[in-house]
Amino acid sequence: MIDRRLIAVAAAAVVRLLCTAASSRQSHLSSAEVKLRLRDLIYRKLLALGPRYRSVVSTSEVVQVAVEGVDQLETYFGAYLSQFFCAMLAPVTLFAVLRFVNVPAAAVLLVCVPLIPAAIAAVQTWAKRLLGTYWGRYTSLGDTFLENLQGLTTLKVYRADAFKQREMNEEAERFRRVTMRVLTMQLNSITIMDLVAFCGAAAGTWVAVTQFQAGAVGLAGVLFTVLVAADFFIPMRQLGSFFHIAMNGMAASEKIFRLLDADVPADGTLPVPDEGPIVARGLSFTYPGAEGPTLRDLDIEVPRGSFTAVVGRSGSGKSTLLKLFMRFWDVRGGSVAVSGTEVADVDTDNLRDLEGYMTQDTHLFHDSIRNNLRIARLDATDDEIEAACRAASVHDFVAGLPQGYDTPVGELGDTLSGGERQRLGLARAFLHDAPFLLLDEPTSNLDSLNEAQVLKSLAEGRDGRTVLLVSHRESTMRVADRVFSVEDGRLS
Repeated sequence: MIDRRLIAVAAAAVVRLLCTAASSRQSHLSSAEVKLRLRDLIYRKLLALGPRYRSVVSTSEVVQVAVEGVDQLETYFGAYLSQFFCAMLAPVTLFAVLRFVNVPAAAVLLVCVPLIPAAIAAVQTWAKRLLGTYWGRYTSLGDTFLENLQGLTTLKVYRADAFKQREMNEEAERFRRVTMRVLTMQLNSITIMDLVAFCGAAAGTWVAVTQFQAGAVGLAGVLFTVLVAADFFIPMRQLGSFFHIAMNGMAASEKIFRLLDADVPADGTLPVPDEGPIVARGLSFTYPGAEGPTLRDLDIEVPRGSFTAVVGRSGSGKSTLLKLFMRFWDVRGGSVAVSGTEVADVDTDNLRDLEGYMTQDTHLFHDSIRNNLRIARLDATDDEIEAACRAASVHDFVAGLPQGYDTPVGELGDTLSGGERQRLGLARAFLHDAPFLLLDEPTSNLDSLNEAQVLKSLAEGRDGRTVLLVSHRESTMRVADRVFSVEDGRLS
């Protein structure tokens, strides 16, 4: 007959195996859910911040914390937290069992266990500061790499690639040094924890042997004490090994939550009809970190249905004016109103429906021309897309491509010229079909013939829209009803 004790041991081993598998699965699921939620929150925050996110964090840092930074938290939620509870319960449970066999040895083992978290606490402040430096170097390296990659053509043209390579190598060397400091810190602290665990287990074993020599405990009791001595420290030792990876994730989380905690202006709630003018009164604005104001006490009124143009040299504040009308930034001095309602009080969705906006640099996604245009209005028909392209003088070009409107534009539209991208951007603004059309340098990359065609389309095809166009070209102004000039942030 099989010994019941063997059956009990086998059953306990099976239960332990099942519990370990279940714990691993649940830890994985919980960490995956946390990563999904965090990335969703990051993306929603970026959407809420809009272009102003750059005043909070760099683009490369967003990519790094959203990808690797969030991944680093997987160890914290998937391994560290579950191991933390195990490390707290295991020594107490083992003490409760071992005290019936050998109380002195059980007491010594239990007293030695807290020395491991004490060692962790001793290095925590240093580790936190060091890992903060690590992430700072890491994001700085990412910034440098992304900037050099985006400017690769310029670097090759001016033969500055070797210079930038040296800069990149210096940045990489600084990152290597701080990485080695992190690894050294981890190795040293793990060595200390191992030393505490080995010494604690040895102390408990020595007490058990001493008790055996004194006749206070039998051989079976000594062997049992020796077998469970290591289990007193293994959970806490594993917690210590997860600690450093978890600390790396927590250092990344500081950057994540700095982004998530960034102030987002309260969204307005008022719907606005498209009946009135766009008006700015006493408008002054300074970008965060800038030394001086971009706009100074500016007054302008764009009547409903008018074609208003603002001309001025580069850097005079023309583009900033449009961004404030779009509420990409909040007004800090003066007021901006659409149809008599302050833009800050207007529901953002309603404001986006009212205003079509074309930027200086048209952004095209790695997709077809058709899908890039349809971003402006997802339910647009092919006929409406074609009509918008005809108005922007780009239909003939698109129709002449082998795949027509299904032609992929490549990464950032790099298969197209600057003028072609700009005309597609204008077509996208036309397709949006908003009552207010805000155009930022819509013809800056066009030759005189295409510029004339686009301006003619704007003048003839605006169909009652209110158009506010800003440009540094005097030739662009001839189709406008009203022309203003901006100089050093002031209107004349």
